[in-house]
Amino acid sequence: MKKLLVVCGPTATGKTKLALYLAKKFSGEIVSADSRQVYKKMNIGTGKDLPANTKLEIKKLGPTSTPRLVGYYSVDRTCIWGYDIASPKKEFSVSHYTKYAREIIRDIYKRNKLPILVGGTGLYIKAVVDGIETANVLKNQGLRNVLEKLSVAELFEKLSQMDSIKAASLNSSDRKNPRRLIRAIEVAQSKIINHEKIGKPSAARIIDEDTKIYFIGIKTDWEALKKRIVKRVEKRISDGIEDEIRKLFSAGVTWEMQSMTSLGYRQFREHFEGKISKEEVIKKWQSEEIKYAKRQLTWFNKEKRIKWFEVNSEKDMKSVEKEVKRWYDEKDDKKS
Repeated sequence: MKKLLVVCGPTATGKTKLALYLAKKFSGEIVSADSRQVYKKMNIGTGKDLPANTKLEIKKLGPTSTPRLVGYYSVDRTCIWGYDIASPKKEFSVSHYTKYAREIIRDIYKRNKLPILVGGTGLYIKAVVDGIETANVLKNQGLRNVLEKLSVAELFEKLSQMDSIKAASLNSSDRKNPRRLIRAIEVAQSKIINHEKIGKPSAARIIDEDTKIYFIGIKTDWEALKKRIVKRVEKRISDGIEDEIRKLFSAGVTWEMQSMTSLGYRQFREHFEGKISKEEVIKKWQSEEIKYAKRQLTWFNKEKRIKWFEVNSEKDMKSVEKEVKRWYDEKDDKKS
């Protein structure tokens, strides 16, 4: 029976560090589940924080006759997949991630390794573990061309008419986000068409239904986490995120592109336009990162399969290792 280890939780809790530790113990490879770290040349703001001894490697995937070259990072012989897989000039959706993750995880299984899904983007994790029916809804450029002419209020009203449940579930931020509203309408229209023609669309699963899954959630004291986030933002400022943004602009990236809506980047727009000070940027960024961590916790707290751990020391990591080993060594006829 195949196995899948999931390491999740809010930002700044040390997920990758723990995953690298476990990968060495259980012959694993890491598959990142982070919607910000998929972009190339966006390293500082997204917090890739790769160790100094990291190497970029290339592997051939796909049919022997027509192999495709795919890059990954190697840290002390442990593979990390899912970083730098998309141009910051291109849109990248959960559908793109689903296709990528399916190919990588299947290749990991072929080599008798343990895939370790690591990240804080709950939607990406759900896409791998359970499948998401909207992941296969393709982009409808004709519809988008029409919708892009509408105001945010008009978009929300249109979504409310097509899918009132989805509209009601949106938070205040999403209700003001035209890109997310347009995608929601796109999905709602596809659902209407699919229901009329073939009934309810099925979820796009990546792993087999009988795969043994173990969910590890990393938690910490909320006040301590907020302080950690504040310091993390300060470090990314000192590491040179402003220069990183300038290089992105030199490469043809603009504020209007999806990649630049990421936390740590969009907060700089008004500063670059001369409207706010750098100090205001830092405060806004720190505040938004804390709000994001809270949203992540809300998402993951709904996932009852997660077993939560506090991981603040090497002793804590060994405790997690012990629990994972118990799961990993279970016979195939036992339930996870």
